[in-house]
Amino acid sequence: MEYLVLGFFTGLSLILAIGAQNIFVIEQGLKKQYTFLVCLVCSLSDLFLIFFGILLFHLFHQYLNLFVELVLNILLIIFLIYFIYSKVKSFKININFNSEIKDISRTEILLKTLGFTYLNAHVYSDTVFFLGNFSKSFLLDEKIYFGIGASIASFIFFFLLGYLSVYFSKYAQSNQAWKYINIFIIGFMSLLTIYIVKETIYFFN
Repeated sequence: MEYLVLGFFTGLSLILAIGAQNIFVIEQGLKKQYTFLVCLVCSLSDLFLIFFGILLFHLFHQYLNLFVELVLNILLIIFLIYFIYSKVKSFKININFNSEIKDISRTEILLKTLGFTYLNAHVYSDTVFFLGNFSKSFLLDEKIYFGIGASIASFIFFFLLGYLSVYFSKYAQSNQAWKYINIFIIGFMSLLTIYIVKETIYFFN
């Protein structure tokens, strides 16, 4: 159960970011255009990529030697530091949800949602690389719980983001609100970084 909770909060901290995909989901919620379809595609895509990353690192981990293990851990630490740095920089970002509302077909919105999802490099770095790499030392059942927790976070986040965007639009557009969100992200990811550094030092001593 602890790995389910760990996966949930880790996945949530990764997805709580000001990015093109999240802005797109909010916009579609504000416009009330195929909100369910957009949220479902984003959530299912995250689920697929999360377990793909976990499976990839689970299989690949069996063939790793100590040098490759060290390199992967160092890369993971570098990625975390860069991620935290990007969150600090995001304090200066102003969000603008103002866009022209127009009719759009279901096919067009589906393709646009897939584009915002699979053409976004951060989606792969967050789900496949980070979550897969972070869970590589877990037992198989722990990895499954971790992946389920991260996937639940994605489903809850996207559907809340889509369906509550109309009611909370004034708060979502507040730089102060996103500042508090990013403070939480920075704090949680900093703790993860410390954990991985300690694990790496302990493993190679």
